[in-house]
Amino acid sequence: MKNFKGVKWGIGFILALVAFISLQGPETFASTATLVQLSSDPFTNITGQHQTEVEPDTFAFGSTIVSAFQVGRFFDGGSSDIGWATSLDEGKTWKHDFLPGITKIVNPANPFDRVSDASVAYDAKHKVWLISSLAVTGKTGATVIVNRSTDGGLTWGDPIVVHQGTGTDFLDKDWIVCDNTATSPFYGHCYIEWDNTGRHNLFQMSTSSDGALTWSTPNTSPDHASVLGGQPLVQPNGTAIVPIQASTNNATELGDFISADGGITWSNTITIASLSVFAEPAQIRSGAGIPSAEIDGSGNVYVVWQDCRFEPNCTANDLVMSTSTNGITWSPVQRIPTDPMGSGIDHIIPGLAVDSSTSGTQAHLGLAYYFLPNAKCSTNTCQLMVGFISSTDGGRSWSPASTLTSPMMLTWFAQTNQGYMAGDYISTSIAPGSDNAVPVFAVAHAPTATQLDETMNTALVSVNSGSAADTVRASSPDIQSGKRG
Repeated sequence: MKNFKGVKWGIGFILALVAFISLQGPETFASTATLVQLSSDPFTNITGQHQTEVEPDTFAFGSTIVSAFQVGRFFDGGSSDIGWATSLDEGKTWKHDFLPGITKIVNPANPFDRVSDASVAYDAKHKVWLISSLAVTGKTGATVIVNRSTDGGLTWGDPIVVHQGTGTDFLDKDWIVCDNTATSPFYGHCYIEWDNTGRHNLFQMSTSSDGALTWSTPNTSPDHASVLGGQPLVQPNGTAIVPIQASTNNATELGDFISADGGITWSNTITIASLSVFAEPAQIRSGAGIPSAEIDGSGNVYVVWQDCRFEPNCTANDLVMSTSTNGITWSPVQRIPTDPMGSGIDHIIPGLAVDSSTSGTQAHLGLAYYFLPNAKCSTNTCQLMVGFISSTDGGRSWSPASTLTSPMMLTWFAQTNQGYMAGDYISTSIAPGSDNAVPVFAVAHAPTATQLDETMNTALVSVNSGSAADTVRASSPDIQSGKRG
């Protein structure tokens, strides 16, 4: 196992970034960050693309932050293994390795061919870290699995099967969370959500109350909702809320499901907002409409997604947010002011963090995202970068946006049957009480003649207060002009 303690990019990266800043027009470059490489792809199987690492998730509990991500991406789905990186000091130093027991690529005795869609959680009652993922054998179905760590995320056991798809089932986009409030009636309950594409993207949920050793038979919502990309959360009172992309009345929207009984039953689809998404002309896999959802210390839910409703004629994506105290009623859609409206900058793949030790009007939010300075660029001209913005008043105002990476060509990233890929989602975490957010994201460099160079990276980014002038909110329905169905 390698330990990338304090690994930093050199002065050449900083000079290149400074030079690039002067060319960027409307984007506000309030700060730059020193990147820390967490991992790199060690695999050499000829069926995968190397060196590639994509699509991270993270979770923070206490001073520990754990990330998980795909390693050695396949063109038509999945990866060679799931990598992990763990910090015990709020993101300052890291250790990393790869999950055991999953793919035959790592060990011929393992049961699966590929694995995808890693998600991280912590079960405080049972003191166990969890990484869920989707494992695939051959061309049939998929299996939801969980790897466990009982030593603070430093070593991991072989996977436990949550649910195995059969027949025409094909499982997608799992996400895991645990109820960590000691006073909750469901303290120690963990939830895994996924959809079954073989059954019209059916909403599926399984629960565990024994530290993820055993899992319930999956159930669904009464309306048998068709969904994608859910991110379950649990309020301090034990209510589980699942923001998700949903299809209702022949339209795609952002919605959620609620359970007040520990996941035994779920509500019908509740509408959060319509989706208005700009489709990039370049071949980029942008996870359009998949939400990034987090919860604060008092149970307020924050959902961020990419959306074009505020842009004239829907010509680029902004990042927007809606909030709720109960998962039933949601605030008007708020535009997050990363750039002025009409700038032509396209913002995609958000990763939201909320400091769980803060709440309400004092909630600290950190938001990392990718952006294209020119929304109309082509596959061969687009330059992708990672940005960051924060709030210390629950999203009422925001800091100036900053840029965390130098520009990256799309063709430097892993190619998939849905476009070049950094991830359908990325992730940011804030250790409770910390002044820093810790985003994790894929960074690509120019490939060599034989392989790519796409690795997992992080940075410590200060969560700064914004000014009231930065706040932009939806005030009337006509702001949603330019909507795409």
